[in-house]
Amino acid sequence: MLLLVALASYLLGSLVAGVLYSRARGADIRDRDLPGGSGTYRQHGLAAALLVTACDVLKGAAAVLLAHWLTPDFTWVATLFVVLGHCYPVFFGFAGGGGIAPLMGALLVAAPITLAGMLAAGLALIPLYRATLQARLGLNAVPFATAVAVPLGVLLALRYGGLPDLLAGGAAMAARALHLLTAQKRPA
Repeated sequence: MLLLVALASYLLGSLVAGVLYSRARGADIRDRDLPGGSGTYRQHGLAAALLVTACDVLKGAAAVLLAHWLTPDFTWVATLFVVLGHCYPVFFGFAGGGGIAPLMGALLVAAPITLAGMLAAGLALIPLYRATLQARLGLNAVPFATAVAVPLGVLLALRYGGLPDLLAGGAAMAARALHLLTAQKRPA
Protein backbone atom coordinates (compact mmCIF):
# COMPACT_ATOMS: atom_id res chain seq x y z
CA MET A 1 0.00 0.00 0.00
CA LEU A 2 2.85 2.39 0.77
CA LEU A 3 4.21 2.07 -2.75
CA LEU A 4 0.73 2.72 -4.16
CA VAL A 5 0.40 5.89 -2.04
CA ALA A 6 3.84 7.09 -3.13
CA LEU A 7 3.14 6.45 -6.83
CA ALA A 8 -0.37 7.93 -6.79
CA SER A 9 0.85 10.99 -4.88
CA TYR A 10 3.75 11.54 -7.26
CA LEU A 11 1.52 11.25 -10.33
CA LEU A 12 -1.05 13.57 -8.77
CA GLY A 13 1.70 16.05 -7.95
CA SER A 14 2.93 15.83 -11.55
CA LEU A 15 -0.31 17.44 -12.74
CA VAL A 16 1.07 20.97 -12.42
CA ALA A 17 -1.88 23.32 -12.76
CA GLY A 18 0.18 26.29 -13.96
CA VAL A 19 1.60 24.30 -16.86
CA LEU A 20 -1.81 22.88 -17.75
CA TYR A 21 -3.40 26.33 -17.60
CA SER A 22 -0.73 28.04 -19.67
CA ARG A 23 -0.72 25.28 -22.28
CA ALA A 24 -4.49 25.58 -22.57
CA ARG A 25 -3.85 29.25 -23.37
CA GLY A 26 -1.34 28.32 -26.09
CA ALA A 27 2.04 28.69 -24.37
CA ASP A 28 4.13 27.11 -21.64
CA ILE A 29 4.56 29.33 -18.59
CA ARG A 30 7.92 27.73 -17.86
CA ASP A 31 9.38 29.59 -20.84
CA ARG A 32 8.94 32.82 -18.81
CA ASP A 33 8.30 31.93 -15.17
CA LEU A 34 7.70 29.19 -12.61
CA PRO A 35 4.31 27.48 -12.94
CA GLY A 36 3.01 28.17 -9.41
CA GLY A 37 0.54 30.76 -8.21
CA SER A 38 3.04 33.66 -8.22
CA GLY A 39 4.29 32.96 -11.73
CA THR A 40 0.75 32.49 -12.98
CA TYR A 41 -0.22 35.79 -11.37
CA ARG A 42 2.63 37.59 -13.12
CA GLN A 43 1.88 35.99 -16.49
CA HIS A 44 -1.92 35.59 -16.51
CA GLY A 45 -3.45 37.66 -13.69
CA LEU A 46 -5.21 37.17 -10.39
CA ALA A 47 -8.09 34.91 -11.46
CA ALA A 48 -5.72 32.45 -13.14
CA ALA A 49 -3.38 32.51 -10.14
CA LEU A 50 -6.22 31.75 -7.73
CA LEU A 51 -7.38 28.85 -9.92
CA VAL A 52 -3.87 27.40 -10.27
CA THR A 53 -3.15 27.77 -6.55
CA ALA A 54 -6.46 26.15 -5.60
CA CYS A 55 -5.82 23.20 -7.91
CA ASP A 56 -2.29 22.71 -6.55
CA VAL A 57 -3.52 22.94 -2.93
CA LEU A 58 -6.29 20.45 -3.69
CA LYS A 59 -3.88 17.88 -5.12
CA GLY A 60 -1.79 18.06 -1.93
CA ALA A 61 -4.91 17.56 0.17
CA ALA A 62 -6.11 14.71 -2.05
CA ALA A 63 -2.79 12.88 -1.76
CA VAL A 64 -2.85 13.02 2.06
CA LEU A 65 -6.52 12.01 2.17
CA LEU A 66 -5.63 8.97 0.08
CA ALA A 67 -2.79 8.16 2.46
CA HIS A 68 -5.11 8.60 5.47
CA TRP A 69 -7.39 6.02 3.92
CA LEU A 70 -4.74 3.49 2.85
CA THR A 71 -1.79 4.03 5.23
CA PRO A 72 -2.83 6.38 8.06
CA ASP A 73 0.55 6.28 9.82
CA PHE A 74 2.45 7.27 6.68
CA THR A 75 0.81 10.46 5.41
CA TRP A 76 4.30 11.96 5.21
CA VAL A 77 4.96 9.64 2.22
CA ALA A 78 2.06 11.23 0.35
CA THR A 79 3.27 14.70 1.33
CA LEU A 80 6.80 13.96 0.15
CA PHE A 81 5.74 12.49 -3.18
CA VAL A 82 3.02 15.01 -4.05
CA VAL A 83 5.53 17.84 -3.52
CA LEU A 84 8.24 15.97 -5.46
CA GLY A 85 5.76 15.39 -8.28
CA HIS A 86 4.94 19.09 -8.38
CA CYS A 87 8.62 20.09 -8.34
CA TYR A 88 9.76 17.36 -10.77
CA PRO A 89 6.67 16.36 -12.80
CA VAL A 90 7.04 13.27 -14.95
CA PHE A 91 4.48 14.66 -17.41
CA PHE A 92 6.39 17.91 -18.02
CA GLY A 93 10.05 16.94 -18.36
CA PHE A 94 10.74 17.05 -14.60
CA ALA A 95 10.57 20.88 -14.61
CA GLY A 96 7.83 22.10 -12.27
CA GLY A 97 7.15 24.58 -9.52
CA GLY A 98 8.49 25.24 -6.05
CA GLY A 99 6.03 23.05 -4.12
CA ILE A 100 4.46 25.58 -1.77
CA ALA A 101 0.80 25.02 -2.72
CA PRO A 102 0.83 21.20 -2.65
CA LEU A 103 2.63 21.30 0.71
CA MET A 104 -0.03 23.66 2.02
CA GLY A 105 -2.74 21.27 0.82
CA ALA A 106 -1.02 18.31 2.42
CA LEU A 107 -0.63 20.16 5.72
CA LEU A 108 -4.24 21.33 5.54
CA VAL A 109 -5.23 17.68 6.00
CA ALA A 110 -2.29 16.33 8.02
CA ALA A 111 -1.60 19.29 10.34
CA PRO A 112 -4.13 22.13 10.03
CA ILE A 113 -3.08 23.92 13.24
CA THR A 114 0.56 23.84 12.20
CA LEU A 115 -0.36 25.20 8.76
CA ALA A 116 -2.53 27.95 10.26
CA GLY A 117 0.28 29.08 12.57
CA MET A 118 2.82 29.13 9.77
CA LEU A 119 0.51 31.07 7.45
CA ALA A 120 -0.33 33.58 10.17
CA ALA A 121 3.35 34.14 10.92
CA GLY A 122 4.25 34.46 7.25
CA LEU A 123 1.39 36.83 6.45
CA ALA A 124 2.23 39.01 9.45
CA LEU A 125 5.96 39.11 8.65
CA ILE A 126 5.79 39.92 4.95
CA PRO A 127 4.44 43.49 5.27
CA LEU A 128 6.64 44.13 8.29
CA TYR A 129 9.73 42.96 6.40
CA ARG A 130 8.84 45.00 3.32
CA ALA A 131 8.44 48.13 5.43
CA THR A 132 11.70 47.70 7.36
CA LEU A 133 14.39 45.35 6.06
CA GLN A 134 13.73 44.66 2.38
CA ALA A 135 15.42 47.84 1.12
CA ARG A 136 18.56 47.08 3.16
CA LEU A 137 18.75 43.36 2.49
CA GLY A 138 17.45 43.39 -1.08
CA LEU A 139 15.82 39.97 -0.71
CA ASN A 140 12.27 38.99 -1.57
CA ALA A 141 9.93 38.95 1.44
CA VAL A 142 8.76 35.34 0.96
CA PRO A 143 12.12 33.66 1.73
CA PHE A 144 12.47 35.86 4.83
CA ALA A 145 8.98 34.99 6.06
CA THR A 146 9.63 31.32 5.30
CA ALA A 147 12.87 31.38 7.30
CA VAL A 148 10.86 32.48 10.33
CA ALA A 149 7.62 30.55 9.70
CA VAL A 150 9.26 27.15 9.18
CA PRO A 151 10.98 26.99 12.60
CA LEU A 152 7.69 28.13 14.13
CA GLY A 153 5.98 25.38 12.13
CA VAL A 154 8.37 22.80 13.56
CA LEU A 155 7.52 23.95 17.09
CA LEU A 156 3.80 23.86 16.31
CA ALA A 157 4.12 20.43 14.68
CA LEU A 158 5.87 19.08 17.77
CA ARG A 159 2.91 20.23 19.85
CA TYR A 160 -0.03 19.70 17.46
CA GLY A 161 1.21 17.06 15.01
CA GLY A 162 2.34 16.91 11.43
CA LEU A 163 6.10 17.06 11.93
CA PRO A 164 6.88 14.17 9.53
CA ASP A 165 4.69 15.76 6.84
CA LEU A 166 6.26 19.19 7.36
CA LEU A 167 9.80 17.80 7.22
CA ALA A 168 9.10 15.56 4.21
CA GLY A 169 7.47 18.31 2.15
CA GLY A 170 10.02 20.87 3.32
CA ALA A 171 12.89 18.60 2.26
CA ALA A 172 11.44 18.24 -1.23
CA MET A 173 10.97 22.01 -1.48
CA ALA A 174 14.51 22.63 -0.23
CA ALA A 175 15.92 20.30 -2.89
CA ARG A 176 13.96 22.15 -5.58
CA ALA A 177 15.08 25.55 -4.24
CA LEU A 178 18.73 24.48 -4.33
CA HIS A 179 18.25 23.13 -7.83
CA LEU A 180 16.71 26.43 -8.99
CA LEU A 181 19.44 28.50 -7.31
CA THR A 182 22.28 26.49 -8.83
CA ALA A 183 20.62 26.55 -12.26
CA GLN A 184 20.48 30.37 -12.13
CA LYS A 185 24.18 30.66 -11.29
CA ARG A 186 25.40 28.48 -14.16
CA PRO A 187 26.77 30.40 -17.14
CA ALA A 188 24.59 30.23 -20.26
